[in-house]
Amino acid sequence: MINDPITKVMQDASEIVRYDEVGIPLYIREGLLSSYPDHRALCHWHEDIEWVQIRSGQMNYYINGKRVLLNAGEAIIVNSRQMHYGYSENGQECDFICILCHPKILTANSVLYQSYITPVLSNPALEYLHLKPENAKALQILPEILRLKKEQPVAYEIEAAALLSLLWCRLLRTHPMMPDGNTAVSQDPDLLIQRDMVSYIYSHYSESINLDEIAAAGKVCRNKCCQIFRRYLCQSPIDFLNHYRLEVSCHLLNTTKMSIAEICTACGFNHQSYYSKIFLRTYHCTPRDFRKRAEVLPT
Repeated sequence: MINDPITKVMQDASEIVRYDEVGIPLYIREGLLSSYPDHRALCHWHEDIEWVQIRSGQMNYYINGKRVLLNAGEAIIVNSRQMHYGYSENGQECDFICILCHPKILTANSVLYQSYITPVLSNPALEYLHLKPENAKALQILPEILRLKKEQPVAYEIEAAALLSLLWCRLLRTHPMMPDGNTAVSQDPDLLIQRDMVSYIYSHYSESINLDEIAAAGKVCRNKCCQIFRRYLCQSPIDFLNHYRLEVSCHLLNTTKMSIAEICTACGFNHQSYYSKIFLRTYHCTPRDFRKRAEVLPT
């Protein structure tokens, strides 16, 4: 199962996570980086803890301006409310497992939650954990959770939540997840500016916005705006804007009967010829062919 990679994003750039079952804050899937434009997911954040394990290939992972190279067999755990995304620098394919869970699924006991979960979530020094082959016991758990999702035995969600709680417990014992009162961590002000500019793009992508307006959202000049996007996202602001517009257009192609011209306008592209040109460059097919392919793929 490879789910629709389109991310629904709120105006503050946080992701609205579409859980597998309504009311159960758990999302489990397998995916390919080639499902994303330019092998690059959207930059976003959410309240959920994100677990990503690489099955084959490599993935570069961005967290708050830091970059981690994930090799096959390795995993990353991203703490709540961190700006992040995965991507490939050279177009290399990557097969991965992605699991999101809201922290509250780890335990219903308020004392345990306040003792072992809240301190980790609020630890400014813990943006992520990079798990390598020597963390074998922890790395065995994520594929088991994916197996449960695929087979769906009775009450598989309870077992999946229990396995995530077990993984959390093992990580607490082997990694410095709890805050250290002696460590002072200051947040990069440029990261906050970046979040504001990304949020502006997510809120106004359907409009005819330009570089000056994106920079104004971060209260910086055009040059500083471009520097921040290059530093954190390895893209120009306009390339990032078009990337998001393309993702939205794919979602509309797959889920609506809107015409290509209507989708082009709804996503903020001024000319259908330009939209078709960058769509072809990114997906190696036209929007019309993309829609036809989606119609014949199994659900």
